[in-house]
Amino acid sequence: MALQHTSGFWPVVAAIGGNAVVTVSKFGAAIVSGSSSMFAEAVHSFADTLNQILLLIGLRRSLKKADDSFEYGYGSERFFWALLSAVGVFFVGAGITAYKGITSLLNPEEIEFSVIIFAVLLFAFFVEMYTFRVAARSLRAAHPEVSWLERLRRADPVTLSVYLEDAVAVAGVCIAAFAITASYYTGNPDWDAAGSIVISLFLGATAVTLIMKNRVYLLGRAIPEELQEEVVALLEADPAIEKVVDFKSAMLGWGVYRIKCEVEFNGGALLREAYRRRSMKEQFENVREDFGEFKRFLADYADQIPRLMGKKIDEIEKRLRAKHPSIRHIDIEIN
Repeated sequence: MALQHTSGFWPVVAAIGGNAVVTVSKFGAAIVSGSSSMFAEAVHSFADTLNQILLLIGLRRSLKKADDSFEYGYGSERFFWALLSAVGVFFVGAGITAYKGITSLLNPEEIEFSVIIFAVLLFAFFVEMYTFRVAARSLRAAHPEVSWLERLRRADPVTLSVYLEDAVAVAGVCIAAFAITASYYTGNPDWDAAGSIVISLFLGATAVTLIMKNRVYLLGRAIPEELQEEVVALLEADPAIEKVVDFKSAMLGWGVYRIKCEVEFNGGALLREAYRRRSMKEQFENVREDFGEFKRFLADYADQIPRLMGKKIDEIEKRLRAKHPSIRHIDIEIN
């Protein structure tokens, strides 16, 4: 799959471009005004830009083909780099923002109010809203038939990272605007410092959410329950399989699964398959009075059954992959 067609690519690219421009403008306004909230927003946008670059690296590396070192491919790279991005949100975004807000509370400084501050915030609002909408459209397209809460639960970590970070960015701009305005009208810089701390809390909550989600995937989350039920039903629908005794699965990348299961074969179905073109009664008549022929018959039967089971397993795996392309690796063992 080409990089531009992988899930999450366009939301990440849009977010990187938008946040890079917004970061420069916010730092300029923060330097001019000395506003703690504006500085918090500048750090926030800078952290988002770096974090989304990490997401893009993860997307690119997850598309590497399998090799001798990683026989199941590099799909989990997406989750690893998304985890690093989430940690960056926590320590760089939330950490520095909280530190700045707390120091501003303890050591208040006068803010230079200027129309530039609000112009930058307005510009940032529109840019962040655009990148937020790109991520929202991507989520809606991926899961069109479910509620927003369910979309967020099912979302791939990369798209979810962009969506949540941009949602917090939009909220952060509004919080910063309110805090700066309150400081201007009251003459109390504590409002501005408090705005910075509130933004840091939003960032911290976002980071923890993303860390927990990526942790689950890195640990090898099982396939969705409804998909597992479909796979087991398909296996047990084959006459050659009596039942599925054990079933295990793991996610190897976004939308890429591995399954391993143990099955019990139906001996009667295998026997009918082995002798469907020959009369069993005729075979019996040929060997009933000749012990040598009987031994050759048993040897032939013992030779056919393992090959027939292997052929059946190959057929079942082919049907599984045709119906569920996301299941790339299938290991069926005989109980």
